[in-house]
Amino acid sequence: MIVLLMGTTGVGKTTIGTLLAAQLGWDFFDGDRFHPLANVEKMRHGIPLDDADRLPWLDAIRDAMLRWNSENRNVVLACSALKRIYRERLSVPGLRIVYLKGSYDLIQERLRMRHGHFATDKILAGQFADLEEPEEAFTVDVTGSPQEIVAKIRSLGVG
Repeated sequence: MIVLLMGTTGVGKTTIGTLLAAQLGWDFFDGDRFHPLANVEKMRHGIPLDDADRLPWLDAIRDAMLRWNSENRNVVLACSALKRIYRERLSVPGLRIVYLKGSYDLIQERLRMRHGHFATDKILAGQFADLEEPEEAFTVDVTGSPQEIVAKIRSLGVG
């Protein structure tokens, strides 16, 4: 099974994903690691990615997901997957999507406190503009602590 944690930058996908995977005894992968260097540089400079930038990234993630399935691996994956077409492209058997939802103000404040990550609050407005809230996902509010958020996810029977 693959649990995809989705949402905008700064919502806590990596933190929550790492903690969830550790509790489940699963592998964790961060979708950001699949970005080509050109995408990372754009984001570092506050330049939003467009669909053409994202397609090779999504294809690399989907290829990894298919490999994990063929290996019968249980994985927690952090990936923004902001648009429906992105989630459709990532759709593989056994996928469960968890939408980590937070207000713009909350996420902006978290980004201002975060250091050493290529994504900054400069790209947040673009991500919220691109966000198509999923109907096909479990939705979890991110106003609590990471431990509380993971507990909410686990209470949904995800994983």
